[in-house]
Amino acid sequence: MIDFRYHLVSIVAIFLALAVGIVMGTTLLSNPAIESALQTADVLRKSNNDYRDQLAALQAREAGNDDFVTAEIPALVRGQLTGESVLLVAAPGSSGTLREQTVQVLTEAGATISGQITIMEKFIDPAQASFIGQLTVPLKPGGLTLPGTDPYKNAAALLAATLVTADDAQAGTENTATAGVLDAFDGAGLLTIDGTPAKRATLALILAPDTPYTGDKAQVQAGALVSLAGGLDAGSQGTSLTGVITATQPGGVIAALRDTGDVAAKVSSVDTLDMPAGRVVVVYSLREQLEGRAGQYGIGADASEFLPASSAATPSPTTSGS
Repeated sequence: MIDFRYHLVSIVAIFLALAVGIVMGTTLLSNPAIESALQTADVLRKSNNDYRDQLAALQAREAGNDDFVTAEIPALVRGQLTGESVLLVAAPGSSGTLREQTVQVLTEAGATISGQITIMEKFIDPAQASFIGQLTVPLKPGGLTLPGTDPYKNAAALLAATLVTADDAQAGTENTATAGVLDAFDGAGLLTIDGTPAKRATLALILAPDTPYTGDKAQVQAGALVSLAGGLDAGSQGTSLTGVITATQPGGVIAALRDTGDVAAKVSSVDTLDMPAGRVVVVYSLREQLEGRAGQYGIGADASEFLPASSAATPSPTTSGS
């Protein structure tokens, strides 16, 4: 007969065996596992250090390239826009610092800045589209034909007649037929005026917002600025839209332009405005516009190349218009 002592000894033996197994398993298996983990950590640490060194080298290289281009900008753009006047259009959310740097490059290229209009948030608010249409039609002079029923396209055509011209002889003069248009749009809180933009320019440059639009209004907001670009291009010798690479993301104005076959075929875009080389490309894109061509330039989505293929050609400094 098996007594209680036997059962007790058996239970103790079982637990002792389990304890011995756990100790042996820990001793035999932990060292290789720990060594493997340590080796993996060493590999990852080395890779991380390598990537950090590569990033530092690329940043130093980019900084060197930017310094070199910045020093050479006057030579790279000299004479490209001599005799031309440029209207600046700042979209809501565009960078003021980049605008100032762009003005400097345009001036070094020989251009005159006729003035600037800053588009307000109210202009691109879909809820204001009907109001914009009601404001535009009564201001239209008799000789101007509006493109249709789209309020943004109609407003663009009216503003183009007020701000730009394709005729060199009219450059620097006001369109008497559209007197009061800028005051009306300014008074309605749709835009603000700096300088003398009513003295019409031959070219227009639009600065896109840095941040893409989001939500249900995004398509209309970006589309309103694309319509403005198309209208200014139709009324001038050329228009370019410029900004940073984020403007090529979904909801960005440059992305919206590049998605439109008809406007993109006429209006150029540059998505590297925050790079010294990109600001040179902006000048080249306007020069290309004068020559009747357009392109999508930069490093973002749907850019065809970094700069116009004909940018190496230096125009005569006495040439104005095309």
